[in-house]
Amino acid sequence: MRYLSEEVYLPNFQKLAAKGITFQKAFAQQALCAPSRNSILTGRRPDELRLYDFYNYWRDTVGNFSTFPQIFKEHGYDTYSAGKIFHPGKSSNFTDDYPYSWTLKPYHPPTEKYKDDALCKDRHSITLHKNLICPINVKEQPDNTLPDLETLKYSIDIIKNRNQTKPFLLAVGFHKPHIPLKYPHKYLKNVPISSVNPPRVSSIPKGLPLVSWHPWTDVRRRDDIKKLNLTFPFGIMPPKWTLKIRQSYYAASLYIDDLLGKLMSHVNQTNTIIVVTSDHGWSLGENGLWAKYSNFDVALRVPLLFKIPGFQPKVITNPVELVDIYPTLLEVGLNIFVPKCKNNDDKSTLCSSGKSLVQLMSNKHNTGRSFAISQYPRPQVQPTKSSDKPKLKDIKIMGYSIRTEKYRYTEWISFNNTHFTRNWNKIHGIELYNHVYDDEESNNLYLVPYYQDIKKQLSALLRSTIN
Repeated sequence: MRYLSEEVYLPNFQKLAAKGITFQKAFAQQALCAPSRNSILTGRRPDELRLYDFYNYWRDTVGNFSTFPQIFKEHGYDTYSAGKIFHPGKSSNFTDDYPYSWTLKPYHPPTEKYKDDALCKDRHSITLHKNLICPINVKEQPDNTLPDLETLKYSIDIIKNRNQTKPFLLAVGFHKPHIPLKYPHKYLKNVPISSVNPPRVSSIPKGLPLVSWHPWTDVRRRDDIKKLNLTFPFGIMPPKWTLKIRQSYYAASLYIDDLLGKLMSHVNQTNTIIVVTSDHGWSLGENGLWAKYSNFDVALRVPLLFKIPGFQPKVITNPVELVDIYPTLLEVGLNIFVPKCKNNDDKSTLCSSGKSLVQLMSNKHNTGRSFAISQYPRPQVQPTKSSDKPKLKDIKIMGYSIRTEKYRYTEWISFNNTHFTRNWNKIHGIELYNHVYDDEESNNLYLVPYYQDIKKQLSALLRSTIN
């Protein structure tokens, strides 16, 4: 879910934010589900886990690294996973890392198996389709429900029926607004199309490096979008459809906000640590792009909110990373101070590339890193059908990106997928954006003379941090 506070009002999220600590500039390590989720749960970057796709399990291929739910479990907590927490499949050993991380076998809603089925109605057709935009009547869905409604019910049952004598950790993963944008149609009424604004730049900017473009194939393959006959890979969404997709994304976000409110009504907020976040953002037509799969702010920036007993409400604008959640939770929850990983090859079972946010949240002087690092792989410079989600064996280029409070700077460099080495001397694209004037990152400044010193400083900082 992308950071949405400027675009649509989410009442339950805002209610929680008013009582908690909100990070306005929080960024994922990679704008793809499995790598991002594994980074959050292990506190390590994709380069340390050597996972940029969906097809390896870090305990088998890299090291037996401990997850934060595993540490809580080892310290006497009952730990539960409901919905999408680990990405299911090979990247979590087809078990969601059970039994290492969880007391009970992780719960996946039964109706999840229908998520990509033809269940969407078109206005002028009685045939059901596999559409991108899919407001529905819940009673007409298989089993008369939706996966996130099942996840909510299971989570509330855990809260009510768990062993009350033991502390617990409950991770709840709602799926929406992941595509397809399938949600109860009543939420669409709360987002009139007249209130939806288009992106400032909705086509490919002049200075955009070819390697940073991705063809958003998962959007193009949906039945309703397929009918538009957009050229591949550079066809741009028609303005009418841009507004319709943005409207449905906001409506799906309102649906999840509603479920968040219902979940919170069953949580004792006086003695519970609460964290709300997402695994990545989502482009909604900015620079002609859709979905994730990039190093742009809209694909990497996520909501991040902590509500911790004894901590005062606060809004923080410092750039932070999702790997910071790991050391932060272990410090506030278990009084464990997680050491910094020495390098990408550190095999310690307990270390993190993240930084605890406790000092920042407790109004103490903040020292150390004040930037966020992200990355995205590509198979080649020219966009192809595999550009969105290249498999490890096909990755030839890695885009490394640094986000400070004011700038985003990205270098796309050659990458060896066997030895996991980088060649900083072979650059396939450079991007520099000034967020004071250009939040949508449409004006690449890397060749502008005025910014050459800034470019050199950010390049040196990026390279020294990655290496």
